[in-house]
Amino acid sequence: MTDTDERIRQEALEWVLASQEADFAGWQALTDWLEADARHNPAYDAAMAAGSWMADLTAAAAPRLPVAANDSEDAVPGHSRSWRSGYLALAAAIVAVLLIPLWQLRPQPYVVTTPNGQTQSIALEDGSRILLNGGTRLALDKAEPRFARLERGEAMFIVRHDSADPFVVEAGDVRLVDIGTAFNVVRQGQSIDVAVSEGAVIVNPEQEKVRLDPGRRAQIDGATGRIIVSDVATSHIGGWRSGQISFADARLAEVAQALERTLGTRVAVSPALAEARFSGILQVAGRKADAMPQIAPVLGARAVRRKQGWELVSIDAQP
Repeated sequence: MTDTDERIRQEALEWVLASQEADFAGWQALTDWLEADARHNPAYDAAMAAGSWMADLTAAAAPRLPVAANDSEDAVPGHSRSWRSGYLALAAAIVAVLLIPLWQLRPQPYVVTTPNGQTQSIALEDGSRILLNGGTRLALDKAEPRFARLERGEAMFIVRHDSADPFVVEAGDVRLVDIGTAFNVVRQGQSIDVAVSEGAVIVNPEQEKVRLDPGRRAQIDGATGRIIVSDVATSHIGGWRSGQISFADARLAEVAQALERTLGTRVAVSPALAEARFSGILQVAGRKADAMPQIAPVLGARAVRRKQGWELVSIDAQP
């Protein structure tokens, strides 16, 4: 075990202990920590599992210390501090031997996140798989194994079909139901983009009932409910998995967000290029953030280094 792994486990334990307090107000900070590194989620989930076991042990074995009449309530006995240290050490030892991804064993709803630039694969019990691109947040529930909610980002769903229990994906107010399927979903704000490479998907079966067969794509405006269906090459669907991102008349803002997810760096678009569009394929396999100056000309732009990452500007724009 490396020092980094041990540090992550200790941090995960501290977050679990802190979040159990009734007045805990650090949920945003916890979310930021979970999203900062792909290793944080499994470490936190393992710590949650260890903590649930330790709670009973603590109640049964924690020493009941006498309190002197002149002791203030705010005083923390040294023995109490040593017990907390022992609690953490024992919980850490339990976490260290949990070699399987324990988030799969949790019965309550849980969230899997990936930071920009990192991907993750989730194997479900029924044989289905979900592949997460960077910058993605996906909610799952052990009690509903045939359901997922994409809260942001991009995911490829490779679903084992079951006509009696179809797999359902929710993205905002959009409901997607599979018919023996492999499909890619992108959620950016209120915009949803669904493309099917195998089988079929029904978009909003209780309302519009739009069927997408292989090679079909639906772009859905969550604000207006407008659905635009078009053709797409099945070989391009989920191409981010192999380092190829394809676009068809896409706004540069959409391209920039896709680059953020894949390269792991902030990519903004200057107002002068707000209406610019791009069609084509970007080769990003093995590329990092420093590749933006080489990628930008393909988009008809220039990449300028900014404090928070990169900005796409007009080729003739002044620095």
